[in-house]
Amino acid sequence: MTKISVKNIKGEVVKDINLENTIWNIEVNDDALKKMIRLQLDSMRQGTRKTKTRSEVSGGGRKPWKQKGTGRARQGSIRATQWRGGGIPFGVDNRDYSFKINKKERVLALKTALTYKNKEKALVVVDNIKLDTLKTKDATNILETLKLSGKTLFVTKEENENLYMATRNLGNVLVLMADELNCYDIVNANNLVVEEEAVKTIEEVLK
Repeated sequence: MTKISVKNIKGEVVKDINLENTIWNIEVNDDALKKMIRLQLDSMRQGTRKTKTRSEVSGGGRKPWKQKGTGRARQGSIRATQWRGGGIPFGVDNRDYSFKINKKERVLALKTALTYKNKEKALVVVDNIKLDTLKTKDATNILETLKLSGKTLFVTKEENENLYMATRNLGNVLVLMADELNCYDIVNANNLVVEEEAVKTIEEVLK
């Protein structure tokens, strides 16, 4: 077990809890983590590129001139690849960049990302992140009180509308629920702030 302090949003330590070593302190697997991040980034690529072959361009339904007797090279269609406005040979087409990895690799990658944040002392556990208002100022006060700089990822157990609304104008803050947690957002953040109840949810899911 790894012990960590639990703070409130005023920055005061209220108690200590134990983190599961099988989740927050494992032997990291960089290959699994890299593969999972690449999967997330590749799945966001649209892959919308397209060129038309000679069967897809419009026009060219008849032979431009007769086969023999004109002195010119024989042609079958003005939409052949050598004509201006004709089809593109061997052109690019729509592409799906996504791929699959098995469940064990996904879990291992997520545990690796969480372990890195724990070892880097970038993990902060708070008892709860409840805001009374939607004001951005309240969110910035929490960041200042907890001495968080750079990109910050807040992880809550349940939907926290006030926190989401208060941070949505802050370009360096992201709010996710525990069941939305993913490798890319963890690695991309400088600080990982997790509610105590969300820690339990994460450990239950990844056991």
